[in-house]
Amino acid sequence: MTRLAIIGTGYVGLTTGACFAHLGHEVVCADIDERKVERLQRGEIPIVEHRLDELVAEGLRKGNLSFVVGAAEAVKDCEIAFLCVPTPQGEDGSADLSYVETAAREIASLLPYEAIVVNKSTVPVGSTKVVERVLKRPDVRVVSNPEFLREGSAVDDFLRPDRVVVGCDDRSAAIAVGNLYDKVRAQIIVTDPASAETIKYAANAFLATKLSFINAIAAVCEGVGADVNDVVVGMGYDKRIGSEFLRPGPGWGGSCFPKDSRALLKIANEAGYRFDLLAGVITVNDEQFDRVTDKIRVAAGGSLEGKTVAVWGLTFKARTDDLRDSPSISIINRLLAAGATVQAFDPTVDAPKPGVPAGVAVCADAYDATKDADVLTVLTEWDDFRWLDPKVVAANMPGRTVVDGRNLLERAAWNHAGFTHLGIGR
Repeated sequence: MTRLAIIGTGYVGLTTGACFAHLGHEVVCADIDERKVERLQRGEIPIVEHRLDELVAEGLRKGNLSFVVGAAEAVKDCEIAFLCVPTPQGEDGSADLSYVETAAREIASLLPYEAIVVNKSTVPVGSTKVVERVLKRPDVRVVSNPEFLREGSAVDDFLRPDRVVVGCDDRSAAIAVGNLYDKVRAQIIVTDPASAETIKYAANAFLATKLSFINAIAAVCEGVGADVNDVVVGMGYDKRIGSEFLRPGPGWGGSCFPKDSRALLKIANEAGYRFDLLAGVITVNDEQFDRVTDKIRVAAGGSLEGKTVAVWGLTFKARTDDLRDSPSISIINRLLAAGATVQAFDPTVDAPKPGVPAGVAVCADAYDATKDADVLTVLTEWDDFRWLDPKVVAANMPGRTVVDGRNLLERAAWNHAGFTHLGIGR
């Protein structure tokens, strides 16, 4: 058992703390938000994440997971401190390290002798050196241990990872961090800090590239009369390609891909390389938002002015309540700008909240969102939507077109109910 301090209880910090406690370590999680800490102490989880509430409750019950206000209380007896604070995107696309530097400055004089500090936040290449300079503690080693957590399956990703990456110039510190994952069956990759930090950005940029590629192929399929679903199956059986991240959709978003892709562009430019391929990936994604909006416009009769659009799904993906850089929100903003009225439903959004554009009517259920609508569009891949009755929807709305931005609905059933079903790449 190792004594760990987790600085920051956001998505990454809370998942990291709860999972390490589950693995048997003694974990103290710190945050500056007193009300949030009080809720966490009661086992109340502020985000939607599968199994996370179970692990927090388990850690509180066993007594090896606790929550405190401020980093000072968390690090005073720790062996390893994890920095899990935000790294928001700056105006030029670079990652803002101010939260990381502030946290490092706060704990610098409080860390026990020969403690280890771990960068868990997604940070630019060279950030371990930045933290070392801020700490000004020759006895404290700084390690990079990037996270590869997918929202909606973060707990399983942590406990059953494809790999664990540890970057440090001090081998003993790298081994100490790697040993925290002893109960996890995964390859431990020990490398230098710059390589560890680059792995994180490269992985996310590659996944974004696959998504933009398949959306571009979907556009080609529509032009030549092919079915992208069959194309994906044919591609996916090729072991060199694989089927993961080859599902066409309304575009990609979330808290990581947009921010990390632009940050890698910035890193490449500063390193003297013009990363045109990645710039194209981002451009294709922006164009996808426009393409789906155009599909809805055509479905509405050529103009969105005065039309009512029912939207199923607001979050950037299913199994989360995260609206950050959601493709659905990007498309809704375009619909509103074109004069449409938007009625939306999402299983995790029960009222207007930060991130939902002003003027959007958030409905109590999916059927309510379709009342008097001219067009229905599906923008988040919630499984709940698969089983809704198209006949009930037909009774609600005068329009007879559904733009299925996730290829989620059963086309035959909707066509049988009198709808024209328009998918992506079909």
